[in-house]
Amino acid sequence: MPSDDLEQDERLAFELLGRTDYGRVATSMRALPFLAAARHVVVDGRILLRMHKGYGYHQACVGSVVAYGADNLSAETARTGQWTVQFVGLCEAIEPTNDELELFGPGPHYVDGELYDPVYMRIEPQLATVHTLHGGRQRQLQRMR
Repeated sequence: MPSDDLEQDERLAFELLGRTDYGRVATSMRALPFLAAARHVVVDGRILLRMHKGYGYHQACVGSVVAYGADNLSAETARTGQWTVQFVGLCEAIEPTNDELELFGPGPHYVDGELYDPVYMRIEPQLATVHTLHGGRQRQLQRMR
């Protein structure tokens, strides 16, 4: 794929990621794959993540290559088009600046009954992919009428 197409895909991936607040980070922990929800913001072409420290998932992410994905896959978006984005890159622990903290907004007070303790990470994307879905059930129903 030509370089311009890759840059265009990456720009689109970041644009779509900016339309949602949460996604899922994927890596492995003790040789088993797992997904964990995270709040994200995009700053200077990097993805900053905030997640609950209490689970310890950040320990598996930091220093590893991870995948981070988000989407708008829901019944409400079926008519207008659905998309998924995925970024792959090295994940590092960070201390966010005050401006970055403001971008995240307030976190939850509790997670699974325990006090929310945030931890912050950054992904430097090396690969970005976008997939779009159009039609589906709504289009099938229209054809049947």
